[in-house]
Formats: sequence, C-alpha cells, structure tokens
Amino acid sequence: MSENRPAAVIVLAAGEGTRMKSTTPKVLHPIGGRTLVGHAIHAARGTEPAHLAVVVRHQRELVAPLVSEVDPAALIADQDEVKGTGRAVECGLAVLPPDLVGTVLVTYGDVPLLTTATLRALTAAHEESGNAVTVITSVLDDPSGYGRVVRDADGQVVKIVEEKDARAARENGEADGAALDIREINSGIYAFDAQVLRDSLSQIGTDNAQGEKYLTDVLGLARQAGRAVRAHVVEDRWQSEGVNDRVQLATLGRILNERIVEGWMRAGVTVVDPATTWIDADVTVGQDTVIRPGTQLLGATTIGAGAVIGPDTTLTSVEVGDGATVVRTQAELAIIGPGATVGPFSYLRPGTELGARGKIGGFVETKNAVIGEGAKVPHLTYAGDATIGEGANIGAGTIFANYDGVEKHHTTIGRHSFVGSNSVLVAPVDVGDGAYVGAGSAVTSDVDPGQIAVSRARQRNIDGWVARKRPGTGTAEAAEAAGAGRARPTDRTDAPPSGPDQGGTRHTAHESEGGQA
Repeated sequence: MSENRPAAVIVLAAGEGTRMKSTTPKVLHPIGGRTLVGHAIHAARGTEPAHLAVVVRHQRELVAPLVSEVDPAALIADQDEVKGTGRAVECGLAVLPPDLVGTVLVTYGDVPLLTTATLRALTAAHEESGNAVTVITSVLDDPSGYGRVVRDADGQVVKIVEEKDARAARENGEADGAALDIREINSGIYAFDAQVLRDSLSQIGTDNAQGEKYLTDVLGLARQAGRAVRAHVVEDRWQSEGVNDRVQLATLGRILNERIVEGWMRAGVTVVDPATTWIDADVTVGQDTVIRPGTQLLGATTIGAGAVIGPDTTLTSVEVGDGATVVRTQAELAIIGPGATVGPFSYLRPGTELGARGKIGGFVETKNAVIGEGAKVPHLTYAGDATIGEGANIGAGTIFANYDGVEKHHTTIGRHSFVGSNSVLVAPVDVGDGAYVGAGSAVTSDVDPGQIAVSRARQRNIDGWVARKRPGTGTAEAAEAAGAGRARPTDRTDAPPSGPDQGGTRHTAHESEGGQA
C-alpha cells in the first residue's frame, strides 16, 4: 500500500478476560465513552487499511454485533478451539484475500490507549526498513508479566521469550532463563510482511509451556529464512498497556481522560479543575469555552465556542451552542441554543430543544419539549411533550400534564404568550399567540390568541375567622392589633379580574368557615 497504509489490520478480541470477573466480555467494557474494542477499531481504521478484521470467540453473540455497529466494514473472523495468538491471527488471515500482499498490522482489542499515529509510525518503520517483522516494544522498570525481547549484537530481534517459558527455562538451567533479566518487553503489536506471516503460521505448533500457538514464533522463523526482524521502541508505555482486570480498566480510563482533557486545554479550552473533569473521546469543545469543576461531557456531546459549562454538570450526547451557559444540570440527547442559559438544578431529558437566548431555570424538568428563541421556563416547572413559542414565558410551578394514564399528549404555547404561576396545562391543549393564562389556573381547553384563560375558584375572605377559631394564639393577637374586623373601604364584592395573577374577585363574606352567618 502507498503512503504507509497497511494492507490489513487484524484486531484480536477473542479472549475470555476471566480476571474482569464480569458477565460482560472484557473488550466491551468502556472507558472514555467507547468500549475497549471500539478504541482498538478506531485506531486501526485511522490507518486507512485496505482490510480490517476483528477476531472473536468468547461471547461472540455480544462482541460481533458491537464490532459491526462500530465499523460496519470490518470483517468478523471466528477463532476455533486451538488456543494462542498465533492461531487467532491465522483465523484473521482466513477472512482476508488469499493473495494479500503488503503489511499486516496485528493489534489487540484490550489496548485502548494505542493511537493511529503510533500504528502509522510502525507501518512506516517496517516498510522503510524492509523488515519481515517489526514489533512495538517498551522498556519498563518492572517488566513482570510480559514477554521479553531478546536482541543480537546488531540490535535485531532474535526472539521473544514469554515469561512463563523463561521461568521454566531458569528452573531447568536453560539459556532462555536469562530473558527474565531483560527490561525490554513485547507489546504484542506487530507489523508483518503478509506472505511471511502466512508461511510462518503454517509451520508453528503448540509445543510450549502453555500449549498455545504463539505468534511470537513467527519472529524466529523469519530470521531462519534470512529476513530482518526489528523492534520499534515506543516511549509511551501506556499505548501498549492492556486491560486484564477492573483496576487496570480504571487506571487506563484515568490516563485516557487526562490526555483528552489536556488536549482540549491546549486547543484553547479553559478547564478549571482537570482532576474533576471527565470528557469522552468523541466529545468536541469550542475555543474559549470554560469548563468548571465537577463536569462530565459524555457520549457525542458538542460544545460551541465561548460557552460556560458547570460546575457539577453532566451532559450526555448534548449539543450546546456558542456562548451558552449550563450550570448544575443533567441533560441527555438535548439541544441548547446559542446564548441560552440552563440551570441551576435543571434536568433536560431526551428531545429537549432550547432555542437561542432561551432559558431553562432552576428545578425545571423538560422532556420532548421544543422551547423557542428567547422563551423562558425560569423555575419549578415540568414541561413534557410541549412546544413553547418564541418569547413565551412560563411562570413558576407550572405543570404540563402530558400523561392521562394511558397515552402522552402534546401542549402548544404560542409566541409571546404568558402562563401564570402555579398553573396546570392538561394536554392536549393549545394556547394561542399572545395569550395569557391566569396564575393558579387548570387549563383543559384551548385558549385563542389574545385571550386570557382563568380557571379557579372565587376567593372568599371570611372576617373574624381567626378570632373565633384560634383565640388566644399569637396569630389572633397580631390580627387584633392590626385592627381585624374593622370595615375597609377597599373591600368589594364586584371587582372584575385584573390580570393573570388576580383573576378572581376579592371580597369578604360575613359567615363562618362552614357557611353559617
């Protein structure tokens, strides 16, 4: 392939992962918003290979569909009962064209920090050196658990000795026991000449301490054939670090997040407290946005330029426009327009769309609600299955009663309309453009443009009730001191409604609570 593009990449994802102690396959555990195998596929596809194959076995019924979802063009290869990475690669080759020539990369489904850039560099080093095999290696202070890289005097790789075999050799006084003292380790990530790989795998057996078909044996066979085998040393050891248990999963998740957060800071995003900020791999953030402590940006969230997010905010696959402010909010599958404000303590459920310069305020929950440009739902409201027009205002404590116990129904609030506080809108109902709903109303039928809807009981003020029903209390003493019972010239029984918050007539009734005069 030209431009250091590999002919194929084979991702090995067949292992059981018993140390995870999970009913979920190891490669399907997530970090940074992607599964482990998702990270591997993303890095592999970035090299633009002619073919990409993923080898599966354990819980194939779960892994294979996920692979196809992440990369529909990926080929699925099934490993049989023969164990070992050599056999896994052989099964991967079986789904590739038999006449394949060029470079074949081999990676793993549990190495999430491996990058496309490193795979491209491996391919370039392999092809420019004319190697038969090139292996990524790292030098560790503690190489325990890894296969050791044995080199010759010219620096070429002689072979890789697995740790179990090296220990067995040392116990038996054999030469390979010296490999335990080597600090350069095999990452298991390779570039192979396709023909060398095919020919060598056909010659490898399972005569070793683990009874497996080792991929590492290809190196020795290539050298026997007079071909070059070299190492490509990567200083960033984490790129070749695999996940075997949940402790390693958390460790690599933290390191991945640190790298993602640092990347966005270097791109012009202010992150006030990186230690408490989590950003998934597929999130995008615009320049000059400020992310405050305790914020999680998850899934496919996109943040525009100059926004302020947080503190204590979790956004999952949310679109936030330029200059918006989102404070102490949880939102999922929602759209927040440019210059809009949300929070604090808001809950935006899927289907919420807040227009430019709109507002969703404190203790507001929305779901399937389209809120127009400049419209406001300031506080203490539930708005579900609703359309709220441009410039409308929804008063505190308003409930969009969208569910009748069987079906959901829709409410529409027109442009520049006003809904008074503590109202209930019983869907389905339409409030027209420029209409009002009086505070405390229960609206069960449509309101035409320019009308005011008032639906509540007439207010009754009963003189002398406190003196009769609560004598001797502090309340009674205060009422008496304030002149309770004296007639007031403002008391009327015929005043009309005066607005959305004064829809009922204020009057007095000289009778007891029970209706007795």
